[in-house]
Amino acid sequence: MLGPVILAASRSDKMRRFVSAAPGTKQVVGRFIAGETVEQVVPIVRETTDRGLEVTLDVVGEDITTRQQAYDARDAYMELIEHLEDLGLGARAEMSVKLSMFGQALEGGHELALANVRPVVEAAAAIGTTVTLDAEDHTTLDSMFAIHEELRKDFPQTGCVIQAYLFRTEEDARRLAANGSRVRIVKGAYKEPASVAYQDKAEIDKAYVRILRILMEGDGYPMIGSHDPRLIAITQELARRAGRKLDEYEFQMLYGIRSDEHVRLAAEGHRMRVYTAYGTDWYGYFMRRLAEKPANLLFFVRSMITKN
Repeated sequence: MLGPVILAASRSDKMRRFVSAAPGTKQVVGRFIAGETVEQVVPIVRETTDRGLEVTLDVVGEDITTRQQAYDARDAYMELIEHLEDLGLGARAEMSVKLSMFGQALEGGHELALANVRPVVEAAAAIGTTVTLDAEDHTTLDSMFAIHEELRKDFPQTGCVIQAYLFRTEEDARRLAANGSRVRIVKGAYKEPASVAYQDKAEIDKAYVRILRILMEGDGYPMIGSHDPRLIAITQELARRAGRKLDEYEFQMLYGIRSDEHVRLAAEGHRMRVYTAYGTDWYGYFMRRLAEKPANLLFFVRSMITKN
């Protein structure tokens, strides 16, 4: 019941002002959002990679309503690429994009999103890195996968995300693993109906393991998006059984969550990539994360008291 309430609050200017001014908000947001500008995030990228980690960067701001906003999103990523080129990090710093931010939901959105994301992918390839297309709610996925397939014709390193809680995902995983794609698997955070997604946590975890096995036994490059210690251990065992070397898959975790685990996995020789979000639209991003999984509300409150 909390989800719709929080989602409504994400669109309220009054709530935006209230939350922004609330004591402790800046502390919590600053822990999970790396900064508001590319100039602020660049030192964090350097610090992260100096610790033996890798990063994927997300400019926040999915909810757009005009074509100009979609062009602005494209330009924000192009600016980011210029800074990454100066850092000379290559594949250690890639990017994650949500096609909704590139205009996918607008009139003619599929073609618009493809036209906007293509120069970003091309520019990323030119500096030795790549882009991963994030998954959003189930109604957007056919478009996302079609754009992913189109981009891979010229940029085969382009990645995509699949969500374990959707019934369709095992079939998607088989197709993608056979194609040699870079595939990030996550549990899924959007509120989906029972007609398309598992609702029970135990069923989602079982599906995650089934899909993870498909990816590990396939020809692609699995990227494991999880903070769950049990799933991390299962990943390591499935990789061992599949005969994968440590550089033939990677773990991904969110900036500000289980930071000690980031370093531990990297020290063991694993590729460990930190999903790092930044941008001025932190309020919408922050509230949407709560709306997708209201249990996160307790986590964020707890995070104001303790630091990992």
